[in-house]
Amino acid sequence: MTVCAAAAKKNAVDDVVAAYAAQAGVKISASYAASSAVARQIEQGAPADIFLTADTDWMDYATQKKTINESTRVNLLGNKIVLIAPKDSKIADVSIGQGFDLAKLAGDGRIATGDVQSVPVGKYAKAALEKLGSWEAASSKFAMAESVRAALTLVSRNEAALGIVYETDAKVDPGVKIVGVFPADSHPPIIYP
Repeated sequence: MTVCAAAAKKNAVDDVVAAYAAQAGVKISASYAASSAVARQIEQGAPADIFLTADTDWMDYATQKKTINESTRVNLLGNKIVLIAPKDSKIADVSIGQGFDLAKLAGDGRIATGDVQSVPVGKYAKAALEKLGSWEAASSKFAMAESVRAALTLVSRNEAALGIVYETDAKVDPGVKIVGVFPADSHPPIIYP
């Protein structure tokens, strides 16, 4: 069995794959990348028995391209987006709301997230910042990454002062800390189909 999943799901999928393979005696291989990359790989013929994406847009894309069995589609999980900083940063307890000055908070540093054109976490981040009135001032400070895990790594390695990632990803990297949580109504619901 082959599982193709969004990079954001790596830890959870690895755990599920190991448990299921041990119980069922089935060999399972898993492949991870940005949802956009996975959807396009499947479209180009990459084998996949299970496709897990980080947003509904890329599952809709796969449905439109007829690369999934639509009757098996299910909305499996949800998540939150959070603001992170390196674990030794002096930034803490950031209140994220209307007029939130992310550009000032980042100072001379960069802000890492997924590419806002194609990577789900980046799209959620941009939507939230636009709704909060913070996108225009902060947009030039963004370091756009190919996946949420790549953005997480930039912050963990102190290559970015801040990052916007999923809460679940932030919790598995000891090199970062969550300094704020984006209001759920500031972006579309985060759904993992």
